[in-house]
Amino acid sequence: MRLVLASNNAKKLQELQALFDGLPLALVAQGMLGIAEAEEPHASFVENALAKARHAARAAGGAAMADDSGLCVAALGGAPGVVSAHAAGLMADQGEREATRRAQDAANNAWLLQRLDGQPDRRARFVSTLVAMRHAEDPEPLIAFGRWEGEILTAPRGQGGFGYDPLMWIPALGSSVAELSADVKNRHSHRALAAQQMRTLMQQAWGL
Repeated sequence: MRLVLASNNAKKLQELQALFDGLPLALVAQGMLGIAEAEEPHASFVENALAKARHAARAAGGAAMADDSGLCVAALGGAPGVVSAHAAGLMADQGEREATRRAQDAANNAWLLQRLDGQPDRRARFVSTLVAMRHAEDPEPLIAFGRWEGEILTAPRGQGGFGYDPLMWIPALGSSVAELSADVKNRHSHRALAAQQMRTLMQQAWGL
């Protein structure tokens, strides 16, 4: 079964391909099919994930899945939340997608450190909401959630991952997310927890 991923994030595609390994699914990024990214105007992860999945399903004429995820910081009232990917404002195009993404990540991390300067409460969580639907008019979209608790460091640590990973310290693992191997991250992350739920839902509701 082809499942179009409503994202052009290459690292997110790699993570999800690993997390759904073993199911009869061929996960394809929407950009490979010439599908433009959807608008994300909503205030919650679940609303944006629904909008993105429906957009991709309609454009592809079949099944689609979207992941809307981000960082919620306690001292910031849940911010950056749904605007986590561009909390610092949209960066100028660097001429290549991954170079632009790296510049955006660096700006977002700097923004977060500035907002939390001198703040003793560093509690935060990564949140992932996965939505899958068989077609754009599917009345029963599958919805799964994952939350990963941690604390925001005062300086980046590690070279792996993407986004806020270098700043997110996981006390239970004694490591920043950017210091974890892909295998360990895929067992513990917010996206891993959401994917585990989604696998079960797909098996139960879609008979995979």
